[in-house]
This record gives sequence, structure tokens and C-alpha cells, in this order.
Amino acid sequence: MPDITIPLGDKINLLFDRLIPIISPITRALSNIFEVLVANLEDFLLLLPPLLIIISLSILAWWIAGKKLGVFSFLGLFLMYMLQLWSQTMSTLALVLLGTLISLLLAIPLGIWSSLNNNVEKTLRPVLDFMQTLPSFVYLIPAVVFFGLGKISAVVAIMIFAMPPPVRFTNLGIRQVPVDMIEAAQSFGSTRKQILFNVQLPLALPTIMAGINQCIMMSLSMAVIAAMIGAGGLGGEVLKAMQTVDIGLGVEGGLGIVLLAILLDRMTEKVSKNREFTVNENN
Repeated sequence: MPDITIPLGDKINLLFDRLIPIISPITRALSNIFEVLVANLEDFLLLLPPLLIIISLSILAWWIAGKKLGVFSFLGLFLMYMLQLWSQTMSTLALVLLGTLISLLLAIPLGIWSSLNNNVEKTLRPVLDFMQTLPSFVYLIPAVVFFGLGKISAVVAIMIFAMPPPVRFTNLGIRQVPVDMIEAAQSFGSTRKQILFNVQLPLALPTIMAGINQCIMMSLSMAVIAAMIGAGGLGGEVLKAMQTVDIGLGVEGGLGIVLLAILLDRMTEKVSKNREFTVNENN
């Protein structure tokens, strides 16, 4: 066979070299916005007394998911405080909350649009497939190229990486709304907008909440991986432990990550189940 080399990597590098100067004004503006949001949210979490946050989150977990999760939240968060990992825990939580919020602000409207338009759904499907099969580490490369090292790149990587599940679940939830419910609303003279907001979205909310749950979990996983590009937080502790072969530090950082994962997962899962029960009861 002839010795043929396809210079794909060189072509992609050339494309990025030409693209960066063009979109740099946009990325700088976004960087300034994200920097303010991240800094203010993190400063707010660190400004409040740790005990106040621990008690507040524990009460919230108790109210949403029950006594067991409330007690677990209190003990787990208090453990992070005693391990001198409180600032890292709040830093990771800030990244997860902000990345998830921005991701949902983009993903849910896209999911609604794709549920109402088959052409949009067909266009988005291969894009979402590609995004979900792409290794998570790859997301860090364009984030660093356009936004540099640090927490801003981490927020961008989290935002993009966590988008596919809420888009898919929102689309699926709205499409699964029974046709007779939509026809009943139409028979009463409801407009398309009224049907969407008063019928389809309320009935699809349990499925949408499942997508939000997956979005939060993926945001947390990317927040940990983003420590490689200077995001810090609990992922930074794990990365430091790997670099110094400090098993104890790695276990401490890992415990914090597991704690946040369980807390966020159980709370959103319980909200989803409660909403599903309410919808079924009303029907």
C-alpha cells in the first residue's frame, strides 16, 4: 500500500489558528462574565459561616429527601470542615452549580425546540451522540485554547459536557405526553404556547428532572477532571495526591467528591419522584 498520510491534525490546528483571532472578542467578554459569576458565587459560599451552610444544607436535604439524607449531609459536610477541605468543597460546589445552571439555560430550550420540530431533533441527534461519545478529557482542549487555564475554562467545559442529557430528556419528556391530553387542551381553545406551558411541560417535568439530575452528575465529574487545567477544588486535591503519591490526601479529596455526588443526586432524584407522584395523582 502507498505511504499516504492525512494531515488532519495540522488542518485542525490551522483552523483554530484562524478562528481564535475572530472569536477572541466574544471569548474575552464571556470570560469576564464567567469570572465575575464564579468569583461572586465562591466568595459568597466562603463568606458565610461554615456551620450555617452545613445546617442549612442538612435541613434542606432533610426536607427534600428525608431524615437519613439530612443526617448524612450534616456529618459529611462537618467532616469536610474538620479535614480542612471546606474551601475546596465550596469551590467545587460553586463550579458545579454555575456550570449546571448555564448548561440548563441552554439545554432545556434546545430540548423544547427539538420536541416541537422534527427537523431540529434530527439535526441535534448526531451532535448529541458525538458529544456523549467524546472522551471527557477532550473537552478541556478547546476550553483552554479559547479561555486559557483556570476556572473559566472549567465552567465552559462543564457547561458543554453536561448539556446532552437535559436536551435529550426534555425532548423525550415532551414527546411522551399523551396525545389525548394535547387534543383535550386544543378542544378547549388553548393556543400552542398555552399547551406547551400548561400541559406538556408540567407532565414532562419528572423526565426533565431526571435530565437535570444527570446534568448535575456530569458537571461534578467534569469539575473534578478540570483540576488538570487549574480549576482547583476537591479535584485539585486528588490531582495533588496523584502527583505526590499521597494516598491519604487522595482519600480525603475523594470522600468530598463522593459526598457532593450523593447529596446532589439524592436531592434531585427525590424532587423528580415527588413531582412524578404529584403529576400522576392529579391525572
